[in-house]
Amino acid sequence: MDSVSRRGALLQAALLGGASEAVLRRGAAATATRIVDAHVHFYDPSRPQGVPWPAPSETILYRTTYPARYLESVQPLAVDGVVVVEASPWLEDNLWLLRLGDDHRLIMGVVGNIPPGHPDFRAAVGRFSRHPLFRGIRVGSGSLPRLLDNAQMFADLKFLAGSDLALDVLLSGQPAFDAIARLSGALPDLRIVLGHLPIASPAGETARSKFQEGLRGLTRCTRVYGKVSGVARRVGGQVPADASFYKPALDELWEIFGPERVIYASNWPVSDLVAPYATIFRLVRDYLAARDQETVDRFFWKNSLAAYKWRERSPKA
Repeated sequence: MDSVSRRGALLQAALLGGASEAVLRRGAAATATRIVDAHVHFYDPSRPQGVPWPAPSETILYRTTYPARYLESVQPLAVDGVVVVEASPWLEDNLWLLRLGDDHRLIMGVVGNIPPGHPDFRAAVGRFSRHPLFRGIRVGSGSLPRLLDNAQMFADLKFLAGSDLALDVLLSGQPAFDAIARLSGALPDLRIVLGHLPIASPAGETARSKFQEGLRGLTRCTRVYGKVSGVARRVGGQVPADASFYKPALDELWEIFGPERVIYASNWPVSDLVAPYATIFRLVRDYLAARDQETVDRFFWKNSLAAYKWRERSPKA
């Protein structure tokens, strides 16, 4: 049996519910030809200077976290590469991640943490972007109105766009989607990547209506991508394990962003606070089970390549 036929047979077995965990390797992972996880974190609390995040009280997260631990966590899946997002606000930790990437070919891209408005913003972006793994910076969604209204901060974002780098916007609370649309309209060349979707609508009819209107407004923003890294959630103390539970929220993301702008991401190891990696992966794999090959490949790696322009590397760490 050739590899394509074998992949189809494995997928059919998985859909029928008769596959073992070993069958969930890349060959049966919703027929994805490769998998790039577009949102993970690496850090080392044992360094002499420690880390600013996570806090020692966060016992699940506060441990040495390198590519080897990631690869152990994702087994038996076969992940080809990752995009690492820097959570530390310490400027030189961007360099720490880039050097880690030099030693681990699993890392295909690094999203740094350099706040717009920082007096050394342009110098730092210029310095780090000379490294081919440096693919952009991250900001919190709460800062967007200020970034739009502050002339220096906006100029820094314009510089980022001119440097062909991406902007990660980490969604928290009830983000102002209208500000994201405004930013995309003001800087049409800037690739904006939103994580962690989907997020719950606010309570109350008025607030929910405004939230939905803002989210749907992103349909027209063709340079705004959505990272699907917030699927699993606790409900009544349990994490629903059936993909059908999450289907309405995922359907909405596909309707808004289309198959060309949804991106696979896990938010590992933060995802461990909710569910094991295999569960996180299985939910999106099962949701995509009936999709065609091109749609699946777009989700699992092609869209992140378009958003970040990550570096092509060997899948071996």
